[in-house]
Amino acid sequence: MLVTLIPLFDENIKVSAYSLYTQKANFLLHPNLLGSGSNDGAAQIEGFELILNMGLETLSPAKEIFVPVNEISIFSDIPSQCGLPHEFFVLLLKGNIPCTPMYIDRVKALKKMGYRFAIRKLPVSSYEAYHDLLVLMDYVMLDCEEIDISKARIYFNKVYPNIRLCASNITKTETFDAICQDKSCTLYEGSFYRLPVTKGNHDVAPLKINYIELMNLVNTEDFDLTKAADIIGHDTALVISLLRMVNHMAVNSEITSIRHAAAMLGQKELKRWINTAVVNQLCSDKPNELTRLSLLRAKFAENLAPAFELGGKASELFLTGLFSVLDIILDKPMEEALSLVKVSRDIEDALIRQSGIFAEPLYFIKQYEAGNWSEVSRLMILENLDTQTVYDAYIAALKWYRDLFSDTYKK
Repeated sequence: MLVTLIPLFDENIKVSAYSLYTQKANFLLHPNLLGSGSNDGAAQIEGFELILNMGLETLSPAKEIFVPVNEISIFSDIPSQCGLPHEFFVLLLKGNIPCTPMYIDRVKALKKMGYRFAIRKLPVSSYEAYHDLLVLMDYVMLDCEEIDISKARIYFNKVYPNIRLCASNITKTETFDAICQDKSCTLYEGSFYRLPVTKGNHDVAPLKINYIELMNLVNTEDFDLTKAADIIGHDTALVISLLRMVNHMAVNSEITSIRHAAAMLGQKELKRWINTAVVNQLCSDKPNELTRLSLLRAKFAENLAPAFELGGKASELFLTGLFSVLDIILDKPMEEALSLVKVSRDIEDALIRQSGIFAEPLYFIKQYEAGNWSEVSRLMILENLDTQTVYDAYIAALKWYRDLFSDTYKK
C-alpha cells in the first residue's frame, strides 16, 4: 500500500488536521486492480493501520485526521478497524458516492456513533441533488482551482450553514492570503507553504548564525566535541534538548556539564542529534509543518538509500532531505542558503541543479509526500522499487519522528 499524510492548516498556517492519501497498489504495474480487481479488499479502510503503527502523538498538535472511505468500506465494521477514539477522525467521502437512502442512513448511523464526515470532489452541478447527504456533512473540501471560494461561501452559508469549508489545492501564497482575507474557510490545503524562495531578501538572524555554525562544525570530519558543546551552551532550547536526549539514554548518570553531555553521546550521535535539533530550531518562526517535512524527508531518504542502490551514501541522503527546505527556512534562494552550510557536491547538485545521484531519490520522495501516485508508480517501475519496501521505509520514518519528539509530546 502507498500512503502519505497531507497537512491541513488554519489561517495562521498552523497545522490543524491531516488528510490520509492512499493507494493500495501500483496500478501501472497491476492494471487489473483498476478493473475486475478494483473491489479486492475494498471493505478495508486504508490508513487506519498507519495511524495505529505510528501513534497519534506523531500528528500532535493536529486535532483531526481525514480518512477516506469508499462506497464499500463505509458499510464495514469501522469501530473495530479504527481502534482509536472516534473524535480524532473525519470520514472523507468522494463526490461520486451514491446519494441514496441506503448511504444516507449509513452516514446517519455513523454520526450517532460520534464520527464526523467530509466530502470532496463533489461537482457544483450535484449540490442540489446531494442535499440529503450534504446536510449531514461537517466539512466540504473545495478545489480552489475549480471553484470560486468566495461564491461557494455565500452559497453554503445560506443553504448549509453548519458545514465548514476547506479550501484545497492552494498552490500560491497569494491565493491563500486572498481566501484567508475573505474568511471563507476553516481549513486550507496545498503546497503554498513550501514554495521555494527565489530572492534573497532577509539576513540570517543572529541566533540562526549560531545554529549554522554548529551544523558546519559537526559536518566536518573528526570535529571537536568540546567546541560543539560550547556553541550548544549559547542556546537554552538546545541545551534542554541535549540534556533530555542524554538523560533518556543514560537514566542513572549525573550530567555535570554540557561538555560532559556531549561526550556521553559521542561524535556520531551528537552529529545526528545536532542536525535534527538545529533544523527544528531554525524552523521555529516558520509553519511547524516545515520541521516535520524536513525531518521526515531526511529519514525517508536514508531508509530508501539501499532501494536506490545508495546504501553507502545513506548519511548524505539524510542531509539531502534535511536541507531540502533550507531555502524556505532561511528565506534565501537555495544556492545562497547552501553557501552557509558545508555539504558535499552531490547534495548541492541535487538541491540546486536537480541533478546527480541524489536527485532521483529526492524527486521520488517529493512526489510521494504529495500523494502523486501516478508519478510515484511510474518511478517505482523505472527504479524497480517494491511497494512494501517503500511503505516500510515511510512507516519507519514516521516512527523515528515520533520517537525523536516523544519527550516533547509527553510534556
